[in-house]
Amino acid sequence: MIATVLLYLVILTVKLYNKNSLYSEYKRRVKKFIKEFREFINRGNVMDMAVGIIIGGAFTSIVSSLVDDIINPILGLFGGMNFDQLKWNILGEVTLNYGKFISAVLNFLIMALVIFTIMRVMNSAAAKLNHNKEEKSAAPTTKKCPYCKTEIAIDATRCPHCTSVLEEIKETK
Repeated sequence: MIATVLLYLVILTVKLYNKNSLYSEYKRRVKKFIKEFREFINRGNVMDMAVGIIIGGAFTSIVSSLVDDIINPILGLFGGMNFDQLKWNILGEVTLNYGKFISAVLNFLIMALVIFTIMRVMNSAAAKLNHNKEEKSAAPTTKKCPYCKTEIAIDATRCPHCTSVLEEIKETK
């Protein structure tokens, strides 16, 4: 009887020890995960992406308002009705609101056009800036050997290819 109780106590102790070690392993992994997540969130590009998404959401509402409140009524003048009001009754109360779909497509096309234009302007501005920087910093670092016509360092006094002595042209006056 005492041996059975001692056996149960040993088994219980082993189970508790394993639970604690499993718990500490779980706790260590969670801490590591949280640390990695914090490092990921604190990167600059993630914050930039979050700001971009928020601005994109605000811009979407502006484009939706442009399409719903300005473009659709103007197009409705030519078609006789607003796109949002276009629908097709299938059976009884079941309707297909294809006018709202047309408005959503217009929203997408306007948004894509605006983003394309912005990206195109930004890329051309960046290309001009890079081109200007390259022109300003493009001081010559090489010259041609007058004898063998190979490119050599600008401060060379002898050509490494034909071994000619390069004389500096000096103005004598």
